[in-house]
Amino acid sequence: MSAPLTGEPAGEPLLDFRADMERLRRECPWKREQTHRSLARYLQEEAYEVLEAIDSGDPAHLREELGDLLLQVYFHAAIAEEAGDFTLDDVARGIAEKMHRRNPHVFGADSPTTLSAAEVNDRWQQIKQTDQPRRTPYDGIPDALPALLLATKVLERLGPDVAALPAAERPTSEEAAIGERLLAVVADALAAGVDPEQALRAAVRRRAAPTLEQ
Repeated sequence: MSAPLTGEPAGEPLLDFRADMERLRRECPWKREQTHRSLARYLQEEAYEVLEAIDSGDPAHLREELGDLLLQVYFHAAIAEEAGDFTLDDVARGIAEKMHRRNPHVFGADSPTTLSAAEVNDRWQQIKQTDQPRRTPYDGIPDALPALLLATKVLERLGPDVAALPAAERPTSEEAAIGERLLAVVADALAAGVDPEQALRAAVRRRAAPTLEQ
């Protein structure tokens, strides 16, 4: 890996990498054959590797894994641009417009010093509901999410109270009963202000640490 140029303008590496990605699509046989669908598994893997890097507390490791995730963004954008669907600029412009719209306390007339973090989040959710109206608490939540994250997202929308969920049939099997108990644990975590995903990952790592050190 070459060292960054002295005095290199901020953002220049992003432009350089965009050109690299376009060249890789032209000249690398494997990369030329990839599609959004064929790359899906790599996108998922890279996202989980970023999470692992965050848990490691190693900035260098996190930087590397974020680079691998950024590769996936550029890769998909390059494929879309070749198909005439959208460009990398469209991706950046779209997220910038969304951030401006959903953060009026920063980009609008509101002063950021007059709002608490909770108030900012409430406004974000209100604006998001205007952008993407929901008919049910499940609208817009991917079914493919891991179960723990799926439960967290739904309960965050309804409030950390399982009773707020639509009435469920009485569990008729051990599997269903365990599922209800797991859902209740997620609700307890959210009520306590704890991220259930991070809490469970930390618990597993604590139990696995002696084994990993051998």
